[in-house]
Amino acid sequence: MKKTLWISLGVVLILVSVLVWYKYFFVFGEGVKSGYLNYAIKKGYVFKTYEGKLIQEGFGKGKTGTITSYEFEFSVNDPEVFKQLETNSGKTFDLHYKEYNGALPWRGNTKFVVDKVVNMK
Repeated sequence: MKKTLWISLGVVLILVSVLVWYKYFFVFGEGVKSGYLNYAIKKGYVFKTYEGKLIQEGFGKGKTGTITSYEFEFSVNDPEVFKQLETNSGKTFDLHYKEYNGALPWRGNTKFVVDKVVNMK
């Protein structure tokens, strides 16, 4: 009886570990987003994280023939990348990001984490 209890506990622990890894550490997607940097801030009560917003222009579901904007909110892990964003607010950026299935408080407020600046104009 004790042996099956330990085996069951081990299997449950492995399943929970895999689920936590998939939810918070598995990179679901990677890509590049382009647009005007609206803001780059450092905020948080316990975990101070770097956050930003990119405004993307394009044709969308607005009125026919009008230009609408899309917002891309993201987090930044690297202080050097954040410094580059902070000092160049309002410019056009191409940002490489990774998308996770869930956000961690010390990684940022969003599922999207920018890891490098590809291009800046």
